[in-house]
Amino acid sequence: MKILFIHQNFPGQFKHLAPALAAAGHECTALTLKVKEQSTWRGVRVIPYALPERRAQQVHPWLIDLDTKVTRGEACWRAARALADEGYAPDLILAHHGWGESMFLRDLWPGARMALYCELYHQAGYPHLDFDPEFASEEPEVQPLRIRLKNLGNHLHFPVAEAGLSPTEFQADTFPPEFRNRITVCHDGIDTSWSAPKPDVKVTLKGHAPFTRDTEVITFINRNLEPYRGYHVFMRALPDLLRARPDARVIIIGGDETSYGSAPPKGRTWKQIFREEVADRMMPDDWRRVHFLGRIPHEDFTRILQLSRVHVYLTYPFVLSWSLMEAMSCGAAIVASDTAPVREVITDGETGLLVDFFDRQTLVRRVSELLDDEEARARLGAAARKSMIEKYDLETICLPRQMAWVNEIMETPLVT
Repeated sequence: MKILFIHQNFPGQFKHLAPALAAAGHECTALTLKVKEQSTWRGVRVIPYALPERRAQQVHPWLIDLDTKVTRGEACWRAARALADEGYAPDLILAHHGWGESMFLRDLWPGARMALYCELYHQAGYPHLDFDPEFASEEPEVQPLRIRLKNLGNHLHFPVAEAGLSPTEFQADTFPPEFRNRITVCHDGIDTSWSAPKPDVKVTLKGHAPFTRDTEVITFINRNLEPYRGYHVFMRALPDLLRARPDARVIIIGGDETSYGSAPPKGRTWKQIFREEVADRMMPDDWRRVHFLGRIPHEDFTRILQLSRVHVYLTYPFVLSWSLMEAMSCGAAIVASDTAPVREVITDGETGLLVDFFDRQTLVRRVSELLDDEEARARLGAAARKSMIEKYDLETICLPRQMAWVNEIMETPLVT
């Protein structure tokens, strides 16, 4: 079977599925903006393409998102047409459609089946919108109108897709009923053999003696440090947390860009803004116990999770981070926000501790109590890892389900 993957940052969420399908004997090809030269990655032929240069034009602000998606969709269609001119025709298109690249591909190959990676359907109501009053919309009555237009990319894909895949029930349930019943819920999978406890782990940070499991380490990790992932809440709790734990070291991992939500003021980063906000409550010795590592290689990232005594994870009601589940797989004791996507994987008191997203005092108290209770940390960490192995293990649970999903799509009648 010929399978075409579409992902602007390939492999992205297909990093396990694509090579598994190639290893199973399927002819796998990927179109992506990520690379500059054609290559082969784990049996997948990876073909680059680029976005065209465009002159600035007047576009209504509510239509900027759709304009960007159409631009990407056209560029991907032109790259796909070049393949078609060579005689290529896929049997199945597996696409992350969130950026619009796959918008016109069924026009080119009407006989191909299409399945979508359904990351999120934007909801206009609370708590999906204006969950955090500090960053509430200036014109709340306008936001449902803007959000409706933001979903146009979804609605342009639904009529030409046979099926969808979402990693969590929370994410799948954001989609409207007419497409929700075509979505299979299956996580991308956690490599629990890699993300596993390591009692003898050792991490050396520049200018410091090696950290081991005897070091009281608190971790906080996001792709980017921003309000959607509770960075502002954690930083505002940090001075009190350091006072409560005079021997603790706090390791913060994450970039300075904006993945979700509004961008910070021009020339600034959320990291800077909230560091400066708490500066008058921090002593020089306090800062020496806080380590901002930025973005680091996955191997180093895993060693930090293996080192962690307590891992803090905060998020708006939004897409769930892989980092939380990898921390659970490493056996870390978790203190996390009591928000819907988190409740899907953590049961309070069983596989972690949950706190109100905005309650900094309770966050500090529960982290401190957990650091004082070795037995509770061991119990919660072991239960968290067990849940990852039983429900989200890559090799035994998620990848077999995804492979079966692909086979089911090929037995699904083409949409017309």
